[in-house]
Amino acid sequence: MISRRTLLGSAAALTLALAYAGPALADPDQALADLQKTVLSKGPSGEAPAPASSVVLTPDELAKIKDMHATAAIVMHYGGNDWSRAQINGLQKQFADMGIKVLAVTDAGFKPEKQVADIETIMAQKPDIIVSIPTDPTATAAAYKAAAAAGTKLVFMDNVPTGFAAGKDYVSVVSADNYGNGVASAHLMAKALGGKGEIGVVFHAADFFVTKQRYDAFKATIAADYPDIKIVAEQGIGGPDFSGDAEKAASAILTSNPNVKGIWAVWDVPAEGVISAARNAGRDDLVITTIDLGENVAISMAQNGFVKGLGAQRPYDAGVVEAKLAGYGLLGKEAPAFVALPALPVTRDTLLEGWKAVYSTDATDNVKKSLGQ
Repeated sequence: MISRRTLLGSAAALTLALAYAGPALADPDQALADLQKTVLSKGPSGEAPAPASSVVLTPDELAKIKDMHATAAIVMHYGGNDWSRAQINGLQKQFADMGIKVLAVTDAGFKPEKQVADIETIMAQKPDIIVSIPTDPTATAAAYKAAAAAGTKLVFMDNVPTGFAAGKDYVSVVSADNYGNGVASAHLMAKALGGKGEIGVVFHAADFFVTKQRYDAFKATIAADYPDIKIVAEQGIGGPDFSGDAEKAASAILTSNPNVKGIWAVWDVPAEGVISAARNAGRDDLVITTIDLGENVAISMAQNGFVKGLGAQRPYDAGVVEAKLAGYGLLGKEAPAFVALPALPVTRDTLLEGWKAVYSTDATDNVKKSLGQ
């Protein structure tokens, strides 16, 4: 079902695309560098982005929060990737610094009915705060509404339930520049292909605001800036087996379009499925770009494999900001409606520094070994 938010998001994406579009870009590297200086995304209701640096708690405010002995729950859409783990790590670290006890961390497996049950179970413990990312903005709205009515302060990652207003139903929403990361992955694809060739797209077939931003941004940038690159096939995936679904989708694209030189995947787990499909098809020459710096796609980049680049989020930093915004909610402090962190293009050459920026820790041994270190 296409919701009003989906339509608004599409309109906003088109506006951004038109604003960003210009003459064909001769230098993708310059375009990628420029992306790190701005945020292209708007919020779920068209809000202008506030920088993460604007979210600050003074020592006196932190002391007041610690005296509250507040509790929190982290309600995830699913926990099966590095992005989710980094968000949780950032939240837990900042909550600990604020004296806030985390009662539960849940994983809905990308099933709305499971997430609704998770929220209802958690509410029996009467948390002061819930930080969450809705699996489906409509199907989960009533459960979040009940939590808000009970006095729980809500902070969202990326997506907002249908009918919710910032400052009334929830404190704020925090996101990466998903539109910007879609733009980045397009420039990286173009760079790897030398600006020409046929490509395929594996997108998220769901009413999910941020993945649609990525998809819209990728397509708009290719169309506006790279006229010699043609998207000749698209396949949608619904999950929850995103890797397996993407493998089937990519296999269909490669079978039906043997001249395809590259495939874009909406995030790193589907990209893993595209890698499997390319390997099974004997397409060692296939170029893959994606979004999110998971370990498996990082290893592929490190080994000069299929993945040639990606747009990364900053999930650890986002988790820290979300926890601070929860503190705003406890204090009754006015918060920005939408906070966004800039896109981060990552290639093999910037992999180690990119990993540090994304996760606030050094790259894993597997990634380092794949780089020959």
